[in-house]
Amino acid sequence: MRDTEAHRDLQLLEAIERNARITQRTLANQMGIALGLTNIYIKRLVRKGCIKCVNVQSNRIAYLITPRGVAEKVRLTYEFMQYSLHLYKAARRHLHAVVRERAAEGQRLAIYGSGEAAELAYLSLRELGIEPVAIFDDAEGTFLGMPVRDLRDHAAVNFDLVIVASLDPSNHAAEQTIAAGIPASRLVLLRPHPGLERAAGARKQDATGTRAVDRQGVR
Repeated sequence: MRDTEAHRDLQLLEAIERNARITQRTLANQMGIALGLTNIYIKRLVRKGCIKCVNVQSNRIAYLITPRGVAEKVRLTYEFMQYSLHLYKAARRHLHAVVRERAAEGQRLAIYGSGEAAELAYLSLRELGIEPVAIFDDAEGTFLGMPVRDLRDHAAVNFDLVIVASLDPSNHAAEQTIAAGIPASRLVLLRPHPGLERAAGARKQDATGTRAVDRQGVR
């Protein structure tokens, strides 16, 4: 589902279906958007005939999904599933292509994240016979039976590259790893990103140049 607005419509319809008396503030917190923007999305769904607002108390409103809203939720759910499947397949192909090259060079890979995207990254590595040297996240815990290390402790782990296990197009997770002190040139994203690919190309070029200098020195 490429349309952000359509995805938010689906989130709103699902949340309202679970709890008709949910507040706009709670909706805004769940979706991670501003309260005013949540109000705009709700009003748009009302105009489209997908939900109705009903006064249950003098200061409380309940949201009811209409038959049109139910049909819209089913349509958006199907669209989201199709898009997610396409996105996961594309991410897996991209990761395989990148990891094969890095593994051939003997580089050690870690994973940042512990959600569904991290599972995709981990399984893709295992398909290639590679075991990640560490799983990082924002806090310690476990992931598929493996210990999870706090990202802030990355300096204590011997790794070459980190797979940023996120399918979010905003690249917020990549920004977090960079803020933690890991250079962009050491990141591998599940989705291609021109800026990081240029950094990776520069890193590879530098490494090639270094090896050439070393060979010249040996001569």
